[in-house]
Amino acid sequence: MKLTPGKINSFLAFKLPAAFLSGVRLKALDGTKCTTTVRHRWINQNPFRSIYFAVQAMAAELSTGVLVMMHIKETDLKITMLVANLQGNYSKKATGTITFTCVDGQKVLDAISETKKTGEGITFWMTSVGKDSTGEIVSTHQFEWRIKLKQKEKN
Repeated sequence: MKLTPGKINSFLAFKLPAAFLSGVRLKALDGTKCTTTVRHRWINQNPFRSIYFAVQAMAAELSTGVLVMMHIKETDLKITMLVANLQGNYSKKATGTITFTCVDGQKVLDAISETKKTGEGITFWMTSVGKDSTGEIVSTHQFEWRIKLKQKEKN
């Protein structure tokens, strides 16, 4: 089954309801790039009438995590994935629709190749940049992902 924006958005509704209710949506996905959006609404605002930082982090994380999920799914291997670390920089009030883009798909492919080769867990950083409708950066997030081959259970 190929991952598509519609399938991921349905997944959000059932498995990540906080992100879904906050308005986080996947817009585009290919092998190297993933784009998500979130629109400023009452449900996701902070007291300063902009998008709450945690909602921005959810949208940014989705843009990186879907690339990891997609490439793991393509391998047919049992690989675990986990966010090990997060760094965020908020540079402008987030109002209107914010678009988060991650272009680090190749980093995922390289990490999967390495973990297949060595059998060891691999960590790598991915970046998601959030821009408003004028193209101005409102926030930048870096996520340290950890992937590892699942060990076969002993009988």
